[in-house]
Amino acid sequence: MNASSPKPAVLETNVRDTALIFEGGGMRASYTSAVVSLLIEQGIYFDWVGGISAGASNTANYLSRDVPRSYRSFVEFATDPNFGNLRTWASGKGLFNAPYIYEEAGNPGQALPYDWPTFQANPANFSVGAFEMQTGRMQYWTREDIHVMQDLMLRVRASSSLPVLMPPVDLNGKTYVDGALGPTGGFALDAAKAAGYTKFFVVMTRGREYIKPPAKISGMYRRLFRKYPAVINGILHRPHRYNETRAELFELERQGRAYLFLPEHLSVSNSERDVRKLRRSYELGAQQARRELPAWREFLEI
Repeated sequence: MNASSPKPAVLETNVRDTALIFEGGGMRASYTSAVVSLLIEQGIYFDWVGGISAGASNTANYLSRDVPRSYRSFVEFATDPNFGNLRTWASGKGLFNAPYIYEEAGNPGQALPYDWPTFQANPANFSVGAFEMQTGRMQYWTREDIHVMQDLMLRVRASSSLPVLMPPVDLNGKTYVDGALGPTGGFALDAAKAAGYTKFFVVMTRGREYIKPPAKISGMYRRLFRKYPAVINGILHRPHRYNETRAELFELERQGRAYLFLPEHLSVSNSERDVRKLRRSYELGAQQARRELPAWREFLEI
């Protein structure tokens, strides 16, 4: 679908007892965006979806039910000359050109138009989360906070704003950076629980055996964020929080309350720009997703 396609007045969902959660991971989402595509292609529509960082972008694409955009966002879009580089970083726009990627490219007629009518027609609830720099509090935004497309895009940008590499986002008098610094280490599991869910379908961007190593903070980071100790604390504590949340997810999996999509063949980093590698990553994700589709349907009972 795209912005010019005819839309029904109201769309429907068919998975109402399970929350869909997308982990972040920068360009590693080239692998998991294939999951977004297959869910849409197969008509598997969750009633609630949440994501942080790149997972917020996957969330937005899933809600727009736009398979081509799901692919382009983490593959072909990297070739856009405005995607970002050292010049945009030096100018304050970010190594990934945040204003362009999130607030300009999604407009009608631009490089990555967003299907706003489908988002509006989609009845699914959602949460995208960011980290408040002043207090260290996690902020989740929902459909109630979204009135125009830029409301959504600015919040997805806030959720994805890697400290130093991308500028923080000022919104309603508060300043936000990447939600992965929050209490779950980058999973919207807490938001899903708060929404009342006890069963979860979690799309992850690290393999089953991965353990995040301890964080190291350079003197530069300490100087840059000397007025924001919550950010330093978030960076330092993220590995423990991340590993702790993964352990909880594995326990939920053992109990039969979670289905975990865990990449088997990750081949790109979170900052990958080589489109050939990104295409290969997407295809590997698509192959794994297709293999697991019967198991998805069994878990979701659809």
